[in-house]
Amino acid sequence: MNASRELKFPHSEAERQARVDLAACHRLAARFGLNEGIDNHLTLLVPGCADRFYLAPFGLLWSEVRASDLMELDFSGNVVAGRGLVEDTALYIHLSLHRLRPQARCVLHTHMPHATALSTLEDPRLMMSVQSALGFHEDIAYVDYNGLAFDYSEGERLARSLGDKSVLMLRNHGVIVAGTSVAEAFERLYFLERASQVQLLALASGRKVNVLPDAVVEATAAQFRSGSTVGGESRVELHFSALKRLLDRSEADYAS
Repeated sequence: MNASRELKFPHSEAERQARVDLAACHRLAARFGLNEGIDNHLTLLVPGCADRFYLAPFGLLWSEVRASDLMELDFSGNVVAGRGLVEDTALYIHLSLHRLRPQARCVLHTHMPHATALSTLEDPRLMMSVQSALGFHEDIAYVDYNGLAFDYSEGERLARSLGDKSVLMLRNHGVIVAGTSVAEAFERLYFLERASQVQLLALASGRKVNVLPDAVVEATAAQFRSGSTVGGESRVELHFSALKRLLDRSEADYAS
């Protein structure tokens, strides 16, 4: 048995739920094809802590990550709970982002295919041409590729580039998506990939893409912000709860 699975759940219900949500995030990303082998990383600050975060041990497929697998790392890079391998880029990217951008409680770094393909174009910007893209209006930052993140300076460069946005498009590399919760971050990740896919399909037609007028884009982006709840319930939480029910029917061990 993997030694990391010897960890028992903490007594805090908030910590247990955080672990379950992050494990679900791994499983869902794998189910939707947003993963790449055993690479890339999804992290979350430990509830009630500003200097500890959860990370899955390197070597696990996202499709096999369980809540009890998750390690806790402090901001010195030490594993303070759980056991497993810590991959260098996970440490340097995610620790830096959590430390320098505390609003980014959940940080998802993926090489998901359509957004990554978009990042390789000479102009990698997400076009405001489809409704799913409009929710990202003025919320995407772009940064040039600079090699592997094998030191804190590169992670800090990425954190500074993200700024107050929720999405950082890593040119010729992939994406980083940040949120205040797992549900919020996964929602952004999911719809970013969908919007990128639509853009690439439209470009592949060889025909000119119709970009919406600025006034329509700005008004619709405001509608997205004002329409974040339905009957007093958060849209992103409703979506994430539905996705977890999907997992519960076929791979409920994610929560163990």
